[in-house]
Amino acid sequence: MTKAQRLTRMKALATGLLVLAAGLYGLAMVMQQRVPAWAGVWGAVAAFAEAAMIGAMADWFAVVALFRHPLGLPIPHTAIVPRNQARIGENLAAFICDHFLGTAQVVERLRAFDPARRLAQWMADPAHARQASELATGAGRHVLTALEDPRVAAFVREAVLRRMAGIDIATWAGRLLAVLTEGRRHQALLDEVLQRVAARLEDEALQAEIAERIAAEVQVLRMVGLDLVAGRMGTRKLVAGLGRLIAEMGEDTAHPLRARFDGFVARLVDDLQHDPAMRLKAETLRADVLAHPALADYVQQLWQQAVEALRRDLHADDGVIRTRLADAVQALGERLSADTAMQDWLNGQWLQAAPGLVARWREDIRRHITERVARWPADELSRELELHIGPDLQYVRLNGTLVGGLIGLLIHAVTHTLMP
Repeated sequence: MTKAQRLTRMKALATGLLVLAAGLYGLAMVMQQRVPAWAGVWGAVAAFAEAAMIGAMADWFAVVALFRHPLGLPIPHTAIVPRNQARIGENLAAFICDHFLGTAQVVERLRAFDPARRLAQWMADPAHARQASELATGAGRHVLTALEDPRVAAFVREAVLRRMAGIDIATWAGRLLAVLTEGRRHQALLDEVLQRVAARLEDEALQAEIAERIAAEVQVLRMVGLDLVAGRMGTRKLVAGLGRLIAEMGEDTAHPLRARFDGFVARLVDDLQHDPAMRLKAETLRADVLAHPALADYVQQLWQQAVEALRRDLHADDGVIRTRLADAVQALGERLSADTAMQDWLNGQWLQAAPGLVARWREDIRRHITERVARWPADELSRELELHIGPDLQYVRLNGTLVGGLIGLLIHAVTHTLMP
């Protein structure tokens, strides 16, 4: 049964009792005339019914006067709710904020609640951890649905390209190289390169290829059949020479070639950060790269691939994100459950922050209730209040009818007792 139906039923019941009292009064008045022998009894019945009607109508007036003007008449001190709408909102807000959102009450409740321990226990439960993971992945799926929109992809592509266009490539490259060269780290990189070159030169297939290329260049010796011999000798000398050079550079940290490499790197770092010509070249290169349609297509494809990979994982029952998130929540809960010191710290932080938050939000809640009630259309507010408390107020009418009748009967009896 809806609130409106319950209100209608209770109104009909109270009104029906009033009609019954009126009918009883009419019957009693008629029977007094027709049955004189029972005039006293019917007089008592008439007194009861008369007082019942008075009580019913008085309480009907009182109940209706709360919400509107009875019979539409502008009687003073009626339509109490619409006329005092602003004050009702202020009083309601004050009642809720003072008795339910007081700082002391909230802090005491928070202290007794022990939120850190309850949170830890909740997170440590595997079912709750999976629930938290489901909520997070569900939110992620909704976000991905929006990200798959072509307008979002276009926005991301433009944002990335615009961001890339604002990057000072030369300066960043110079700073990166400066960091890489701190502590002569670039020399370690050079050593790695030299070692790889030396290992590559030892490859017999590469040596054979070099020998063939040298032999192809020695046209004169081909006529006497010495071209391959010369190629192999040249290759051995080249490999031996490079090997000695690499060995010397590996043993001598102050080797001239190392010094030249240091100088080259230092000049490159300085030029990238300060040389206008170098910076212009970097900016031109950046502009050419950004203007190339392949880059925009690549960014968009990369974005779509990332979104699609996330979508597949979030929709999979055994997805990596879902599984690891659940494991992480459960592990965090177990660790927090075992760490009472951390629980005490968390509870202390919440208790310390609670008074300020309560005071801050309490006033917002107070203001919201006051403004909401004040902006509410008076008729709608009255109707809503009547739907909520109106059925109970109809009991006032019912009680008024019965109690009024009993009081009328009592007065009738006292009157006839004292004045026979």
